[in-house]
Amino acid sequence: MTKVTMTVNGKAVSAEVEGRTLLSTFLREGLGLTGTHVGCDTSQCGACVVHVDGKAVKSCTTFAADVAGAQVKTIEGMNNPDGSLSVVQQAFQDHHGLQCGFCTPGMVMSSAALLAENPKPTEAEIRHYLEGNICRCTGYHNIVKAVLAASGQDAAALAAE
Repeated sequence: MTKVTMTVNGKAVSAEVEGRTLLSTFLREGLGLTGTHVGCDTSQCGACVVHVDGKAVKSCTTFAADVAGAQVKTIEGMNNPDGSLSVVQQAFQDHHGLQCGFCTPGMVMSSAALLAENPKPTEAEIRHYLEGNICRCTGYHNIVKAVLAASGQDAAALAAE
C-alpha cells in the first residue's frame, strides 16, 4: 500500500492505495466522486476524463499514485464558486450537447481543456480535439455547437464563412 496525497476539486485528500489503483477508482470509490464515468477501461471512450494539473487525462488508465501531489479537477469541481454552472456546462445545457448523459462529464472536461489551450477553436479543431471522446447518442453536432458557444463564437456565423 502507498499513501497518496493530492488536491481534488480544491480539497487536500490522502488515502492508502494499492499501486494498481486507477485514478478513476480512487475518485469514484475512494472519494465518492461518481461524476467521473468509466465506460471502457481501455482509454477509448473518454467518459473518465479529468484534469490533472490543468491537462485533460483519461483517469481509467492513470494510476492514482502517479498523480500524487497533483491538482485534480473532476466534473464535480467544474461549477463556478457560487455554485452556478461553468460556461462550458451552461453551453452544453443551452445547446443540447447531451442526451443520455453518460459521456457528458468527459466531454465537458475535454472541452474545457481545449478552450484553456485554444480559446477560439474552429469547428474542425473542436472535432479533432474531441476524437478521443465517444458519444453514442448525439452525433456530436450539438456538442460542437456547445463548445463554439462556450468560446463566444456563433456556430451559424462560422458555418457561413
